[in-house]
Amino acid sequence: MPTKTETEIARSEQYIMNTYKRFPIVLVRGEGARVWDVDGREYLDFIAGIAVCNLGHCHPAVVEAIRTQAGELLHVSNLYHIAPQIRMAQLLVENTFADKVFFCNSGAEANEGAIKLARKYAHAKMGAHKRELITMEGSFHGRTLATVTATAQTKFQAGFEPLPEGFRYVPYNDPGALEKAITRETYAVMLEPIQGEKGVRIPAEGYLAEARRICDRHGILLILDEVQTGMGRTGTFCAHETTGIKPDIMTLAKGLANGVPSGAVLATAEVASAFVPGSHASTFGGNPLAMAAAVATFETIQREGVLSNCRRIGAYFLERLQRLAAKHAKTVRAVRGRGLLIGLELSIEGAEIVQRCLERGLLLNCTDGNVLRFAPPLVIGEAEVDRAVDIVHGVMD
Repeated sequence: MPTKTETEIARSEQYIMNTYKRFPIVLVRGEGARVWDVDGREYLDFIAGIAVCNLGHCHPAVVEAIRTQAGELLHVSNLYHIAPQIRMAQLLVENTFADKVFFCNSGAEANEGAIKLARKYAHAKMGAHKRELITMEGSFHGRTLATVTATAQTKFQAGFEPLPEGFRYVPYNDPGALEKAITRETYAVMLEPIQGEKGVRIPAEGYLAEARRICDRHGILLILDEVQTGMGRTGTFCAHETTGIKPDIMTLAKGLANGVPSGAVLATAEVASAFVPGSHASTFGGNPLAMAAAVATFETIQREGVLSNCRRIGAYFLERLQRLAAKHAKTVRAVRGRGLLIGLELSIEGAEIVQRCLERGLLLNCTDGNVLRFAPPLVIGEAEVDRAVDIVHGVMD
């Protein structure tokens, strides 16, 4: 007699396209940093939907906002003004560099919108010869044709050629290479403050500030992709805030609505003026349900000390992992992170470690082949960190 898990997985494989290498569990319920599968087994979730559920699963404030909004208005489209969308835009503008916001449904959509906005602005203000965007080697910006091209990793691009024109790549964390790559055709530079999908790569102090100075010297735009690092993930609302710089355009998604699909393009008033009615659109972007969830998420982060908890627990987590690394010096190469976006670089492939952790009740993932990525809810405590580290320690013994 097959288990519920086996039955559901068989149905999944029968009906769903094979685009994901899924783990053999079927999750059906969550609360805080815990989730349960269809057979009732409990897991400690230290990936949180890939840095999405920053307030944990089913946070009461978000659940109540969704329930209330679902009983009032689900969708009307952007042909009309939408009250929770207006409120969310106001919150973002009042708490970031931005003057204007465009809402969409995902990180890829947000980055696609940012590229379009930058191109539109460049053509209008700089001339039609401005047709090249510089992105960083090892970046990840999404899976649409434009964003997968902006993603300077061939493994994501293979099989989708011909790729769109107008992209150039330079090494991450190398201001000299960036400046040398700029030509008269360059209109913008796009980068992540921390490269999450490339193994939580953190640039040297001063890199973002120098990138901003280079863009200013050449009169081009700076786009920051904060899809993974935004919404408090690194201990400040956005990762770039600690550098003192301001981008021209920034993207958010993932944690924006704590699990309800949502993305945003933020920009200065000057750059945002390039978009006029008909320039860009998204049928579901900023829809009432997603925006109600986003408002509740943002206000909860502000009200409940989530950022300070992220900084405190993130420091504790790093210290625990550094002690683990000392015990497993042959297996662990490095520990790095900021807030609760942390990578444990191994000298071996990480997939088997992730699988063994899952078998012991811990969910995490592996990026770049050998980096264990931890992105738990920002509301976790020391006891949950201790349990996670103990599990990792146990599978490495």
